[in-house]
Amino acid sequence: RKWVALLALGAPVYLVAVLWMVAQQPETLRIGYQPDQPVPYSHALHAGELGMDCRYCHNTVERSAKAAVPPSATCMNCHSQVHPTRDSLLPIRESFAGGDPVRWIKVHDLPDYVYFNHSAHVTRGVGCVSCHGRVDQMPVVFQKEMLSMGWCLDCHRAPEKHLRPPEEVTNMNFKAPGDPVAYGAELRKQNNINPPTDCSTCHR
Repeated sequence: RKWVALLALGAPVYLVAVLWMVAQQPETLRIGYQPDQPVPYSHALHAGELGMDCRYCHNTVERSAKAAVPPSATCMNCHSQVHPTRDSLLPIRESFAGGDPVRWIKVHDLPDYVYFNHSAHVTRGVGCVSCHGRVDQMPVVFQKEMLSMGWCLDCHRAPEKHLRPPEEVTNMNFKAPGDPVAYGAELRKQNNINPPTDCSTCHR
């Protein structure tokens, strides 16, 4: 009885605490969240106009839970020659020279109680665009989707419309041949994709 009473009293307190934490960080669920970054990096230019592959900068996305934010050395691979004295790139040059990282602001920031593994998704054929939107058309990246538990579960229960061949995950212009849901269903069957929906998948 003691433990039942403790649970009955503790559960509401725990729920209020979790909701309070989410309320303090609305960017975790806010569509359109678009913070000002220390350097005006345009995905529309780099990923769109120049056609750079997402994995050039986010180079751990296929083998790690994290997609990786590129170090300033990655930027300087090009910008030691391209616009090497542009004022807006001064934080990159200072970071590269001094060794301190650029303090980028996270846009897609899931709550700490949520576990998400990038590699588990992209290696199975879930395209970057499904979660991040058309970043190749965004001069400033913003949060396109809700990223809520319900939104994730909807995809886990019916992933067909988000599936494509794994080699096409970074192709923002990919179009499924014919009916995209039927095409995704075939890929799901071929690759034995059955996303789990139990709590421990995301809450560990």
